[in-house]
Amino acid sequence: MQVGAHVSVAGGLINGLIRAEELDIKTIQIFGSSPRQWQVRQPSSEDLSTYKSQQEKRLVQPVFLHAPYLINLATENDDLRNKSIESLSGHLGIAEAIQAFGLVFHIGSSDGLKEKALERVARGVLSVLERISGRTYLIIENSAMGGHKLGISPAEIGYLMQMIDHPRIGFCLDTAHAFESGLFHFSSDRIERYISDWSDKIDWEYLKLLHANDSATEFNSGRDWHANIGEGFIGIDGFRSLAKYDVFNSKPWILEISGRDNNGPDRENVERLKSCFQ
Repeated sequence: MQVGAHVSVAGGLINGLIRAEELDIKTIQIFGSSPRQWQVRQPSSEDLSTYKSQQEKRLVQPVFLHAPYLINLATENDDLRNKSIESLSGHLGIAEAIQAFGLVFHIGSSDGLKEKALERVARGVLSVLERISGRTYLIIENSAMGGHKLGISPAEIGYLMQMIDHPRIGFCLDTAHAFESGLFHFSSDRIERYISDWSDKIDWEYLKLLHANDSATEFNSGRDWHANIGEGFIGIDGFRSLAKYDVFNSKPWILEISGRDNNGPDRENVERLKSCFQ
């Protein structure tokens, strides 16, 4: 059982490790650079050195990065797609520099033919992996419904895994997105059916982490709005049901919620999520 959280590294990468200690967690997710800008700011050599030495001492592992929300590898707009490849490459470079386990990203949206859009995504991913060698995974996150987004269903993600066919590719299951898109209801009987359905379309070995988020909107709402654990429509019982299955409880669970004070994941939400494994 590995419960972690998305934490801030404002002021330096070391602050992510400090925040992990405050939350009593050993796995974190961070932004390597601004998630709302195309420009990628690489960490200084001093920042990298401090981070690496402190990470080894504090035993925070695995570490994940999240890519900018601007990225869209599915688009037919060549300028936007090229910017997306450049930005994703820059963030993967940061992930490699700090020896992160993976870089999580959304594949984007397209109002064109879905099959062609997925092919553009696959070519974009392979281009990024060719540019940035190493061990860090590129991890596709499932999307909530709406806005012609792709990467919603297991069929789409499985199709991408097959097309990309690369040892450094994986996927992240966001619980809120799966619930909000109508794919995954968290009652025990439905979870088993969900696992069976996904197993026909994608190898679970590709699953590298979960984003453990409650949903502030109802099942199949198509609206992406996270809630604190136990305060949304998934509910604490939904996470307890999910934690019973080895395919999920053997992976890191990363919180991406507002917390009680709206400053991000807090100790109370961490403890709520940890209690689901008992």
